[in-house]
Amino acid sequence: MKLKVCPGVCGLESLIIAESEDGMDVNIQVETKCKAVKAFIDSLEQPLDSYEVCFAKPGDGPVYEAASENLIHSACPVASALIKCIEAECKLALPKDVSFTFVD
Repeated sequence: MKLKVCPGVCGLESLIIAESEDGMDVNIQVETKCKAVKAFIDSLEQPLDSYEVCFAKPGDGPVYEAASENLIHSACPVASALIKCIEAECKLALPKDVSFTFVD
């Protein structure tokens, strides 16, 4: 499963790649120019347990623990996108686009 993240004004897009053979254990790769996102991904112990990741309370679990130690901006959408990509890869949710849109 691949998921492209366009984070906003920083312009440092990420391509998340999640791969799982059994729907439980999942390995993550990310293509990005963002040093903080690279550090975030490198700090994750892989493979990740998809149930531990996807069924944690918001802000909890291994993804947000690694995010809080490595990502610079609290509004960075990469951690949430990573979880969405794992959900879809492991068939815990259907792949559906998400978006943020500013309105006047």
